[in-house]
Amino acid sequence: METITLSIDDPTAISRALAVLQAGGLIAFPTDTVYGLAAATFSTAAIEKLFEAKNREGAKAIAVLVGELRQLDLLTTGLTESARRLADRFWPGPLTLVVPKHPILPANISPYPSVGVRMPDHPFAIELLRRVGPLATTSANLSGGSNSISPAEVLADLTGRFDLLLDGGTCPGGIPSTVVDCTQDPPAILRAGLLDPVEIMLALG
Repeated sequence: METITLSIDDPTAISRALAVLQAGGLIAFPTDTVYGLAAATFSTAAIEKLFEAKNREGAKAIAVLVGELRQLDLLTTGLTESARRLADRFWPGPLTLVVPKHPILPANISPYPSVGVRMPDHPFAIELLRRVGPLATTSANLSGGSNSISPAEVLADLTGRFDLLLDGGTCPGGIPSTVVDCTQDPPAILRAGLLDPVEIMLALG
C-alpha cells in the first residue's frame, strides 16, 4: 500500500480524506495531543484494518473522536451528569470520556459495554470530524511504541500501512488525553494525561 501525504492546507484535504474513509481505508491526522490513525466508525472491516496497521491486540478498545456534541447520539445511549459536566468544562480538549456504548457501533470497536469519546481542540481535526462524521481513532504508531507528534514519526512507524497522511506539522500537546470512566459513580481516572486531576475533581463538584 502506498501512503500519500497531503498538507492540511490543501483545499482538497478533507474531500480526499472522505474518499479514503468511504472506501474503507485509513487516514492519519493531527490533533491537539498526538497524531491519530483513523477509520470509519461504523465499518467493522475498516476498524479491523486499524488493529492490523498498528499490530494491536483486538481485545483493546478504540476511542471515537467527534467534531460536535450532536454526534454523540450515534455513539452512546446517554451521558451521565458527570460526563456532561466534564464535556462542558474540558471539550474541546485533551479529555476522553468513557460512556455507555451505543448498540449500533461495531462490536470490534470495544469489547466492553462502553466506548471512549473525545472532541479534540484542533481546528483542522474539528473541521474534518464535522464534515466526515465521528472517526474511530487511535494513536498513529505501532502498538507499544512512542506516540507520534510529527508526520515524520508517523511515517517512520506506519508508512505503507495506511492510505493518507494529513500533514499538520508537529502536534502542540505531545501527551495523550486524560481518560475518565464516566460509567461509574464517582467517575474514575483510568489514564493520566495533560489535564490536572484536581481540575477534573473540581469540575465534578
